[in-house]
Amino acid sequence: MLITGHTGFKGSWLCLWLHELGANVTGFSLAPPTTPNLFESTGIDKLVHSIIGDVRSKEQVQEALFLARPDIVIHMAAQPLVRFSYLSPVETYAVNVLGTVHVLEAVRQAVDSGIPIRAVINVTTDKCYENKEWNWGYREIDRLGGYDPYSNSKACSELVTMSYRHSFFSAATYANHGVALASARAGNVIGGGDWAQDRLIPDCIRAIGEGRKIKIRNPGAVRPWQHVLEPLRGYLMLAQSMWKEGVSFAQSWNFGPEDGDAKPVEWMVEKLLASWGENPGYERATDTTWHEAHYLKLDCSLAKSLLGWKPLWSLEQALDKIVEWNQAYLRGEDMRAVCLSQIEQFMQGETEQPKSSRKGGKAE
Repeated sequence: MLITGHTGFKGSWLCLWLHELGANVTGFSLAPPTTPNLFESTGIDKLVHSIIGDVRSKEQVQEALFLARPDIVIHMAAQPLVRFSYLSPVETYAVNVLGTVHVLEAVRQAVDSGIPIRAVINVTTDKCYENKEWNWGYREIDRLGGYDPYSNSKACSELVTMSYRHSFFSAATYANHGVALASARAGNVIGGGDWAQDRLIPDCIRAIGEGRKIKIRNPGAVRPWQHVLEPLRGYLMLAQSMWKEGVSFAQSWNFGPEDGDAKPVEWMVEKLLASWGENPGYERATDTTWHEAHYLKLDCSLAKSLLGWKPLWSLEQALDKIVEWNQAYLRGEDMRAVCLSQIEQFMQGETEQPKSSRKGGKAE
């Protein structure tokens, strides 16, 4: 398998999981984006063939893909932050749009050269839809859009994927190319090992560690929060189905939480503090210059009905696992072992009652 973006938060979790499953993984990405980071904290460079490169370089992407000779490609390399996209729109479009072109073009060249790639998944985002502030979830057939450069660039990446699927990897010519090409749109992923700036959970944990009040920009904003393992499981199930059934699964797919787990930011902060056991308090941030959607939700009926996928952990369980992970990190534990333990618990469908729901667990 070739995983782009393997040094990032989601990519690192995926590499750990794939290695545990016995996959032969090559990763292609920039160096880890933060210090500390999950990639180095879990020693992933010792588990996969790691290539440090830039998806903005067509030559580097093609060289990595030809070296890996993968059966399956999962493209996750991206500029993933909404607020950063306002500050660096050119970089955002270059990475998220042209980077996608480079990956899909490298796949096309590889197939023409006899490398039998069978499944390609381009990971985008729930924010690729034209947001109408609906109270119901967006479906895969709803209109693409995106207000900010990040969201818009991911909608563009979806259009690029659609064009390559129609032009080079169509069902009509499947016997010639053998490639199933899909895109995956996940909700707001959370989990241990995320140190990114301007993301709610990492910002909260930094504030707790520094003993200061948490600053939240839009306390009433509703997002489809989910543990990082939920969409990763969806990608793996999709890749497996594409491997077995080919182009019948070559389309766009939503992977999000159950409707009841689309929660406001303020709810998230209160539950996280209840689970952590410390409450430094929170306040509304004054830096709210940039536009951010107020309400966002996904309809995942397609993945549930055709892939048999569904969320395994409730949002409160996910928050407990984040607290468990970060407190283990502060104690200096073996974080690879912690991650693998959580993956095992996840796949067993652990049903332990969340800490924040137990008697006496309510945040002050």
